[in-house]
Amino acid sequence: MTAEQIEAAHVTAPPKLNGRVTLREYDSRWPTVFAREAARIRERLGHVEHRIEHVGSTSVPDLPAKPVVDLLLTVPDPGDEARYVPALESLGFTLVIREPEWYEHRVLRRHDLDPSVDSANLHVLPEGCEEATRMLRFRDHLRTTPADRNLYANTKRALSRRTWEYMQNYADAKTEVVTAILTRAMAEGGGSAS
Repeated sequence: MTAEQIEAAHVTAPPKLNGRVTLREYDSRWPTVFAREAARIRERLGHVEHRIEHVGSTSVPDLPAKPVVDLLLTVPDPGDEARYVPALESLGFTLVIREPEWYEHRVLRRHDLDPSVDSANLHVLPEGCEEATRMLRFRDHLRTTPADRNLYANTKRALSRRTWEYMQNYADAKTEVVTAILTRAMAEGGGSAS
């Protein structure tokens, strides 16, 4: 994404990294942080049909990660923010990204969860959407395929030694490797990576 695209997707000014990405070796506390946050979210969203999953690198044992727990929340209509955003804000989450043209994707962020993490990113997508399926297949594939988990880990480590203006630039730099791994994951699962 260009700087303009990154800025357009953010509800407020996107934070600049202007430095290196901090990776940590896998921490066995990360699933516990996820489980605690997921329980709090489920309780507040009892009025909305939803599903919540632990995704991203903190969800894959033995994978180094930024100390940020990624959660995937699927709801019937992410564009209907009034149905779920106020409940999440009452838990300390803040809406930071709105991408209506890309599966109605929203991201809410929360800080000060646990000493083992810096923050949590809550990705909101519609149930059954292709991107949600890809996120889960990628996670499951990395959990069960050591060769691809190592490839991804080595890519992340190499890229973390470079300087990036935005965190999104680091994420975009992983695209070629992520696409290759995702193609294998989707083939195994009988789906399409496109």
